[in-house]
Amino acid sequence: MLFFVFIIILGWLFSYVLDSSFFLYLAVVISFALSISSYWFSDKIVLSTTGAVPIEKADNPELYRIVENLCITTGLPMPKIYIMDEAQPNAFATGRDKEHAVVAVTRGLLEKLDRVELEGVIAHEMSHIRNRDILLQTVVVVLVGSIAIISNFFFRFGFGRGRDRDNNNIIFLILGIVAAILAPIAGKILQLAISRQREFLADASGVLITRYPEGLASALEKISQDSSPMEHSSNSVAHLFIESPLKGEDQDNWMSKLFATHPPVEERIAALRGMRVAPRKEANEDGEPVEKYTIQ
Repeated sequence: MLFFVFIIILGWLFSYVLDSSFFLYLAVVISFALSISSYWFSDKIVLSTTGAVPIEKADNPELYRIVENLCITTGLPMPKIYIMDEAQPNAFATGRDKEHAVVAVTRGLLEKLDRVELEGVIAHEMSHIRNRDILLQTVVVVLVGSIAIISNFFFRFGFGRGRDRDNNNIIFLILGIVAAILAPIAGKILQLAISRQREFLADASGVLITRYPEGLASALEKISQDSSPMEHSSNSVAHLFIESPLKGEDQDNWMSKLFATHPPVEERIAALRGMRVAPRKEANEDGEPVEKYTIQ
């Protein structure tokens, strides 16, 4: 909702500076058009970009059993399963909701992880589905793209037009130029901040599913240490993966961390290995005691 408000304000500012309602209408139309199209087709776009192909149970019975068992544990419907023919171990989840979810893994993930580690990774992706991160990430990406498009229109068609340049309007012109420059950057930073925060949440939620933090911690170690390149990947989908597929691009300086798609893997592993999963008693709707788990 805040993103929509931000885009509308940006469109109003550009419209005021140029003395035309065009940019306000453009902001509204682009936001809604891209949001609707991404809601229905984002998974297809992502799968096409990554070269993932669907498989049936007979193609990989062990992977199917792991996903089925985790679905029973979480109460989620069975997602579609895709495999990417990539040597790099990695995985992601996408889709508009839990009934239309997809879990995709690479060939490298299946070859290089043992069953417990693979279960930890799948539980992480199932957590993204249960926490509705797959929809949130899609919406945020689309709205950040909308901001970039609107700002680009302002620079291409805005100069030389608009109100008479008295002192007040010159101030608004300067504000418009500054907003056109900084808005896409701010939107991107906010998108990546949301992505990093949701990764920590999915790690913790995945541990509550498997009740074994070391499985995911060990998997993240192997994934981060593997130097295999990802042939079908780009910055536009890197934030969807459990760990950035763009190897060798992360640096230790503050600027790189600001624009990183994922939290530092060392912090994630340390957090996982510091977790302790403990059972607790809780009554269900019928008042019967059931055992649930919490992280200490």
